[in-house]
Amino acid sequence: MKGRNYRTGKKRAYVRKKYIHGAPPSKITKFTMGDTSGSFSHKLLLLSLKKVQIRHNAIEAARIAVNKVLSDKLGTAYTLHIRPYPHIILRENKMMAFAGADRLQEGMRRSFGKAVGLAAQVDIGQSIIEVDVDASGVEVAKEALRISMSKLPTPCSIEVSTTQMAESSSTV
Repeated sequence: MKGRNYRTGKKRAYVRKKYIHGAPPSKITKFTMGDTSGSFSHKLLLLSLKKVQIRHNAIEAARIAVNKVLSDKLGTAYTLHIRPYPHIILRENKMMAFAGADRLQEGMRRSFGKAVGLAAQVDIGQSIIEVDVDASGVEVAKEALRISMSKLPTPCSIEVSTTQMAESSSTV
């Protein structure tokens, strides 16, 4: 199946892992990377422009793309946060597609489906990825977020803001 089949959440969310046996694990390995104890002057947000479901492998691909650019060009002078958590379980009623398959499958009889992946529901304007950097790393972080936009199934925008720490230190 294609990812576009799961892009919109048309049905009620299926999330109770207590009742679901064999739910797949999330492919996202880390939600926070870089220098987590550092304080940085600028925060960049990758915001969703549509309400959409994002599969866990798309979020992981975007995380890898951003982290690679930031670690290559900035070293450890950044903090990266992945904000949505994929907790919605996606099901698929797999059908066989070869000669003679009509004798092996039952069509829509007992078609509840097997768990095939996870997804996170994202609203309009919700943050997907947050990057904290100093003033010298803002352009690098913008480029990294621009690269990660191509990995996600929704149009996104980048918002740049200064943090409270930078404003208070610049006035002193």
